[in-house]
Amino acid sequence: MSESTPMFEKWMGLDKESARGQMVWQSFEPKTWEESDLEIRITHCGVCASDICVLRSGWRPTPYPCCVGHEIVGTVVRVGSQVKGLQIGDRVGVGPQSDSCRGRVDGHCVECSTGNEKYCTKLWTGTYAGRYLDGTMSYGGYSLYNRVPAHFAVKIPEKISSAAAAPMLCAGATVYAPLKQYGCGPGKKIGIIGVGGLGHFGILFAKALGADWVSAFSRKASKRDDALKLGADTYIATSEDAGWVTQHSGSLDIIVSTVSSNTFPITDYLKLLRPNGTFVQVGNPEDGPFTFPAGALIGSGLRFCGSKIGNPNELREMFALAAEKNVEPWTEERPMKEANQAILDMDQGKARYRYVLVN
Repeated sequence: MSESTPMFEKWMGLDKESARGQMVWQSFEPKTWEESDLEIRITHCGVCASDICVLRSGWRPTPYPCCVGHEIVGTVVRVGSQVKGLQIGDRVGVGPQSDSCRGRVDGHCVECSTGNEKYCTKLWTGTYAGRYLDGTMSYGGYSLYNRVPAHFAVKIPEKISSAAAAPMLCAGATVYAPLKQYGCGPGKKIGIIGVGGLGHFGILFAKALGADWVSAFSRKASKRDDALKLGADTYIATSEDAGWVTQHSGSLDIIVSTVSSNTFPITDYLKLLRPNGTFVQVGNPEDGPFTFPAGALIGSGLRFCGSKIGNPNELREMFALAAEKNVEPWTEERPMKEANQAILDMDQGKARYRYVLVN
């Protein structure tokens, strides 16, 4: 396939108003082709809350024009001469990161050389709104095609549908990685704060990893039935269930918080952890930093930490587990042409629990 054959057209956000359903369909220039790259014909792309945040410059000013979408699934249609292990026709996925330094900036990189690319400090290229080493921009998956370094494309097991695989690439990996890292498994009791795109994956993967007990937390009782169907052993509506802190005090080994707000009651949640327990924050608030009492950490030897996305090897591990344990996220497929309406519906909390755009 020649370099000019793919139709590089995407939904582009031209300014902050694009987050109000005003993306425009237009052509673009992909990253400069390198022989370590792939080209992917996109079949599916998940809709992530991060997409909306970036479209409206929620965390920081966005480099417009910007095409979002970092839960990309598709078929390889072009392979660089330096690529190993992937070939034309393979079904692959690309998550939120599409490049790191990989030893190309100032020599050896500990993070990249140890499979910890997501924390590379020398070059971190997001799948959209980022820059590659040569300065060209990265554009995401609300599109027909994607060009990406092959290192960040992972094969998807045949057993997993493309619609299920897409949201695993960000939402799934974002909760799988810390659950695995901090010891979720038999004998452990897990708390998941927030039952949404990330939180519903938190329940699914905690159970798939073998946790003895999973408690799901949300403000209202409206998601109780969903959480229990997903596999939670109990559901706590924090604004409605009186005495929930006392009732569940000291009951959990690990809590993963998926909420992107600085107003949720961190002090109360820390009381739910056993001594030496771990609180992991994965939701990134747009409304600024939050505070927590140091004494709560000191008094029980707690860990308060953060985690983001998944490295390529973590994605492979996650997919293998999902295939083995039949992990099935709750998704709704939407035509790519409806991307503007999909982000509006997502922002209004209508997704149960992940939209996937389909070409």
